[in-house]
Amino acid sequence: MPASRLTSHTFFSTRNLTSTAMNDRPFRTVFFISDSTGITAETFGHSLLAQFPDTRFQQVRVPFVNDISKAQDCARRIKETALGTGQRPIVFSSLVNAESVAILREAHDSALFLDIFERFIEPLENELGQHSTHTVGRFHGVAESSDYKNRMEAINFAMTHDDGVSSSADLLKADVILVGVSRSGKTPTSLYLAMQFGVKAANYPLIPEDFERNKLPGELHELRHKLFGLTISPDRLSLIRQERRPDSHYASLKNCRYEIDAAQKLMCRENIRWLDSTTKSIEEISATIMQTVQISAEF
Repeated sequence: MPASRLTSHTFFSTRNLTSTAMNDRPFRTVFFISDSTGITAETFGHSLLAQFPDTRFQQVRVPFVNDISKAQDCARRIKETALGTGQRPIVFSSLVNAESVAILREAHDSALFLDIFERFIEPLENELGQHSTHTVGRFHGVAESSDYKNRMEAINFAMTHDDGVSSSADLLKADVILVGVSRSGKTPTSLYLAMQFGVKAANYPLIPEDFERNKLPGELHELRHKLFGLTISPDRLSLIRQERRPDSHYASLKNCRYEIDAAQKLMCRENIRWLDSTTKSIEEISATIMQTVQISAEF
């Protein structure tokens, strides 16, 4: 199958602007090329490009470049893009096969070529005193590894123990229990912790009955060391809830203010560590939780 059948194009920006302002900004084409899924190249590339907010980027994903013909097709497309746009594309590559890498490098005059593995593998080989395997898809193809199995178990755990659907015995198995009002970011954070770190995270929402009792649900008292709270601004919470239940008391700004205020007071009184998720990314929230609850991730 030609590499062009395996690609997708996306415009992405590293800051929020109006559509008019975005259209006035210059753009560069960025290729993410991999002989596997491309997740490594794309994640690394996005982290670097986020440092350049004055440019918008047209993203071209090219995964599964696992033979010479696909590498040749990539090189051709890079050259055509340079000619068509008048700008050198930026290429992030995580290709392992030496022949494929050599073919892409034939287009080096037409693009900025950043080989992720080349820049890091050799120093690691020198430091560790051993040669790397140079195996295609080594990390993403380890379906039989204990790390992969742990992550799959953690994902199942997060999905099974969402919105307080947990017995006391189940909660004992959790690495962390996220508490907070409904729609404060607990579910996506739980899933990210599971997928990225293999952490078993339970999601336990605080509800109006908890605020009326002015204390934690009984099953959480003995698990205080596993609790981590998420809160959010009332305005943001109201917008999120309006999408789910428009014009409802649940989504009203007045109710959101009440629930957030009551939840924060409850968490402070119960000495629960908590974080405002309003302006935080899932990655930032998860990193804070990992550090605060002192969860270690191994692979």
